[in-house]
Amino acid sequence: MEFDKLYFYFEFIGTVAFAISGVIVGIDRKMDVFGNIVLALMTAVGGGILRDLILGITPPSTLKNPFSALVALITAIVFMILFSLKHQLNSDRFLYMYRNLMLFSDSIGLGIFTVIGVNVGIKNGFSDNIVILVLAGTLTGVGGGMVRDMMAGMIPNIFTKNIYAVSCIIGAIIYISILDKINMNYSILIGATLVFIIRVFSEIYKLNLPKIE
Repeated sequence: MEFDKLYFYFEFIGTVAFAISGVIVGIDRKMDVFGNIVLALMTAVGGGILRDLILGITPPSTLKNPFSALVALITAIVFMILFSLKHQLNSDRFLYMYRNLMLFSDSIGLGIFTVIGVNVGIKNGFSDNIVILVLAGTLTGVGGGMVRDMMAGMIPNIFTKNIYAVSCIIGAIIYISILDKINMNYSILIGATLVFIIRVFSEIYKLNLPKIE
């Protein structure tokens, strides 16, 4: 598959995944339709906007090309419609599926947007600065979720649970280290998958950084 096509599909999937996680948080926090849509949009494009501002890319790419925002908007509307059609909301099976959907959608978006952030850094002339590339990848991955959580009145996940940001940092470093060694398509898949695996396993096995108490 051509790199541009893979990149487009990855960005599309990541946008949908993050938009779903934003709507789920909004529903969980008893927000109305507008609140759910705002959380979906901020989760999907917020990280990219923060990254662009820090890298000096103005106006942010999302504002120049609102395709991702449109995808997030449509995803939010469709998900809310499907959710409202579910009648047995309190069933144990549904709650189990609900939690898993939140985990997997958030983890997929995290992995995909981490490698996208690194690529944006490379494209804008920072290929020789690994610190900026890791920052760009991590911020793209966690930025939207951080904004989502703060808007929902919660402590952002990156500060409290399951080595959330650390998974992005590890994935970004590995992705950067293999970029010039193997085919870029494979390196993208490896980088995104690694972030996803670390994030999911840390949730399943309750792996956290130590806390001071």
